[in-house]
Amino acid sequence: MWIYEKRLEFPVNIKEPNAQMAQFIMSQYGGPDGEMGASMRYLSQRYAMPYKECKGTLTDIGTEELAHLEIVAAIIHQLTKGLTADQLVEQGFGPYYIDHTTGIWPQAAGGIPFNACEFQSKGDVITDLHEDMAAEQKARSTYDNILRVVKDYDVCEPIKFLREREVVHYQRFGELLRITQEKLDSRNFYAFNPAFDVPAPSCQDQMRQM
Repeated sequence: MWIYEKRLEFPVNIKEPNAQMAQFIMSQYGGPDGEMGASMRYLSQRYAMPYKECKGTLTDIGTEELAHLEIVAAIIHQLTKGLTADQLVEQGFGPYYIDHTTGIWPQAAGGIPFNACEFQSKGDVITDLHEDMAAEQKARSTYDNILRVVKDYDVCEPIKFLREREVVHYQRFGELLRITQEKLDSRNFYAFNPAFDVPAPSCQDQMRQM
């Protein structure tokens, strides 16, 4: 159960609409490294996590990613609000407009729709945490790319905030990886089968057993 606070985690107040900019930022709503995939990733992975403190962090970050999804949606909405159909087409938003008008719908900047294949929930905690760290770095890289092409201050400020949170989440997942490895009996990379790290018997050993 979540308690919804009726304000954005970071304010979005865009004065100048720009549909082309909205198309770029759309990727962080439903793209391969966007906030929708992030929230679903962590809120799904938490069920396989056996350690209470780590499960709590996955829940916290997954919940925050939902808040980030809302920020991105607000940016896209404000960047397209009030534009005519002709203006949207002129600014490269025509294909999206035909399918969705200016409603918010999850897709990448290139138009590929969101699907669950864009995030992993493997059930092995070490595998999942490496996935999470990589995901945060990929999201950070996407925000870097957005900041290279977007110059509007009103858009850049919330994007910078979102980028900073990706860095923090990466660090938190690094902490969880350390905690998890310390709790595993052999401190190895296999949560459910430490026997994988036992050296295989040599040919001579096998001959002796015959």
